[in-house]
Amino acid sequence: MDHLVLGVPDLQRGIELVERQTGVRAQFGGQHPGRGTHNALLALGGRQYLEIIAIDPGQTDAPGLLFPELGTLREPRLIAWAIAVDSIDAVAQRARAASIGTVGPLDGSRALADGSLLTWKTLRIADPHPEGVPFFIAWGKDAAHPSQGSPAGCRLTAFEIEHTEPEKLRRVLQSLGGEATITPASRVRLKARLETPKGAVDLG
Repeated sequence: MDHLVLGVPDLQRGIELVERQTGVRAQFGGQHPGRGTHNALLALGGRQYLEIIAIDPGQTDAPGLLFPELGTLREPRLIAWAIAVDSIDAVAQRARAASIGTVGPLDGSRALADGSLLTWKTLRIADPHPEGVPFFIAWGKDAAHPSQGSPAGCRLTAFEIEHTEPEKLRRVLQSLGGEATITPASRVRLKARLETPKGAVDLG
C-alpha cells in the first residue's frame, strides 16, 4: 500500500473535515496539470499517506479527469488505493501474461513548494476492471516520497475492501502481485481505519 485516495467535492472543505475527525490538518499538495485535480496530503506512518483530492476549479479546460467519479461526488468517499512498485514495466508484463488490459504507463508530476518537481508513473487496470482494484505507482528518484514531508500524527491500522465479487477481485490482485483483505458485500466499498490524535477514525 502506497496511499489511499479520499475524493471530496471541495478540497478546502475536505481538509477541514479530515482535520475535525483526526486532529491533523492536511497540507496542500498542489495541482495536477492537465488532470483537472488538486490535492492535500497527510502521512499515515512509514511510506504511506492519505491523498485528499478534488476537482480543481482552475483547470476547467483539463482534457480528462484521472478520477471521473469526482465529477458526480456529493460527499467524501475513499475512491481509490495505490500500490507502490519499483518497476511499472514489470507490473505491465504480469498483466499481459494474465490477459489483463491496462492503461499506461502514464507520466505524472507536481511542482513542490521548494521549486522541485515530484514525478511518477502509474499503471491502471482497464479490463477486466472489477471495482476496488488498485492502481500501481512508481515514484521518481529526484524528490522525497510524499509521505516524508506531509503532516504526521495519523497511522493506517486497517484496510479492507467490501466487494460483490470478492474472488474475482482476489484473482486479479494475485495476478498482479498485490493483496488486500476482501470481504463479501452487497456493494463495493473501500474501508480504512486510522489511529489519530483524536482516537480511531474510520474512512469509507
